[in-house]
Amino acid sequence: MIDYIKGTITELNPATVVVETSGLGYSLNISVNTFSRIDGMKEVKILVHEVIREDAHQLFGFADKEERDIFRHLISVNGIGAGTARMMLSSLNPAEVENAIADANVNLLKSVKGIGLKTAQRIIVDLKDKIGKQAAAGEIFAATDNTKRDEALSAMVMLGFTRSAVVKVLDKLALEDKNLTVEDLIKRALKNL
Repeated sequence: MIDYIKGTITELNPATVVVETSGLGYSLNISVNTFSRIDGMKEVKILVHEVIREDAHQLFGFADKEERDIFRHLISVNGIGAGTARMMLSSLNPAEVENAIADANVNLLKSVKGIGLKTAQRIIVDLKDKIGKQAAAGEIFAATDNTKRDEALSAMVMLGFTRSAVVKVLDKLALEDKNLTVEDLIKRALKNL
């Protein structure tokens, strides 16, 4: 499975990007959100999600892990394919999708082309527990560097702590001091667990 592709952008438009690496050009379907993040760049690292079907092998590219995670959650919902998920992430940014699901905002989800009332309701029902918790934690860390949070969270989970317990402690620490380094976050979290 391909996790990411790092290379030179040879073609870019709001729907696709071609990234050349080691003499091969990979065509990736992207959202408008990813397009706006990589527009103007020459060298890029694109996170990848592969969709392999009998009749096609498609690559979907993402500028960051959060967008790819939301995409993967969306395609897990019955009736949402990769194209529809990409359309949603082109119409709304990942934070807006998370918040719409967490707040059960059916009208915002329905505003996306191809999403009707029943599909919007199904997205909310299927993903509210998965994404709702992430959205709440993400809001607290919105002003901080997400990389720091992700690294601290990953390290704590690898040490054997439960994700939900670690998220609560990291949320509390972020409210107290938003300028903590990854090491400080981990040390303080260890004292609080």
